[in-house]
Amino acid sequence: MLTRWAFAISLVAAIAFQASQTVAQEKKVRIGWSISKSGFLAVATNVQIQAYELWKEQVNAKGGLDIGGKEKRQVEFVIYDDQSDSGKIPQIYEKLISDDKVDLIFTPYATPLHIAMTAVVEKSKIPTVGNTASSTNIREMGGRYMFWTWPAPDLFVPEIVEFLKSVNVKNAAMLTLQLPVNLEYKKFTLPLLDKGGIKLALNQEYPIDIKDMTTMVEGVKKAGVDAMIGYAYPGDSILYIDKARELNVKASVQFLLIAPQIPFMIQKYGKTLDGVTTIGFWSPNVKEWPKAKPFYDAYKKRWNEIPDYGDTVISYLTCEIMEEAVGKVGLDREKIREYIATTTFQTIAGPVKFEKQNNVTTQPGVAQIQNGEPQLVWPPKIATSKFQPKTSW
Repeated sequence: MLTRWAFAISLVAAIAFQASQTVAQEKKVRIGWSISKSGFLAVATNVQIQAYELWKEQVNAKGGLDIGGKEKRQVEFVIYDDQSDSGKIPQIYEKLISDDKVDLIFTPYATPLHIAMTAVVEKSKIPTVGNTASSTNIREMGGRYMFWTWPAPDLFVPEIVEFLKSVNVKNAAMLTLQLPVNLEYKKFTLPLLDKGGIKLALNQEYPIDIKDMTTMVEGVKKAGVDAMIGYAYPGDSILYIDKARELNVKASVQFLLIAPQIPFMIQKYGKTLDGVTTIGFWSPNVKEWPKAKPFYDAYKKRWNEIPDYGDTVISYLTCEIMEEAVGKVGLDREKIREYIATTTFQTIAGPVKFEKQNNVTTQPGVAQIQNGEPQLVWPPKIATSKFQPKTSW
């Protein structure tokens, strides 16, 4: 009788152990984020979505996300459409954290939406690494839990102006979208152009709902400038390119802030986009960054297109940072925050280190589309090619 009871107890214990193991195996790391699947930003957000998805697939293929060296869990995303509306962001992220009980959060697309989520991040004390956002305002918020990877406009603009001087630009036109980050770029550019002896022949702003840029582009052509500086987002960049091509606007430097590196833009315009410049900080061809080319190859294989050398890279980079932090300290939020704040990360874009929540190691520069792919053309220490004046559309 005793033997039978001992066997039964052992059997029950074995079944319970197997059940607990199954539950443990099924437990996932839930990461919440919002994305602009609709609204004026939707045209560009695939570059971030695909970066996040590639990272998730790679982590899950390795057995899951390492949790403090003690276990691995598969990653699951919880995603909402923010409709390109920064006003919806606080509610969405409150829901993700309080109702959906996600373990971690990733950021949405674009600066205004990052700004809108910062108060929620700080109140909830959930460490978050921002990516597709660049602003001195967010840099100066003084939070403890929100980290920023994009160099701010006051770091990029001096490189842009030095680049213009290096290619002998004497006069320029500036068209600026009325969004906070774009206006910041303009604010920092104006005094540096003046100091550098570059005359601003045309300086105009336009609203986010603009549908026609004919008058402004005609003004650029009439001004006959050496450089057109477009502090633009993707939708208005399309408006500008279409009209500049139609009117055959000739300027040796055609600079657009966000759009040129987005794969759909390169696919849409082909050779037309060659010669257009933009902000840049990354290339798969920098030999000092051993992770860069493997990422490029994996992304191209998975999505059948090249990555955006800006937003895709910075989005994937934030996943790398979070993966390493969780692998080292687990899911304890305070420990994650401390690890991110004090560690130098080796990423696909080289070393990244934060001081006062801001990335202080990434070198801002200028990129140019050449033969269908971006090349770094400034500053010389990170350049992968020489600048080629744009002679035609």
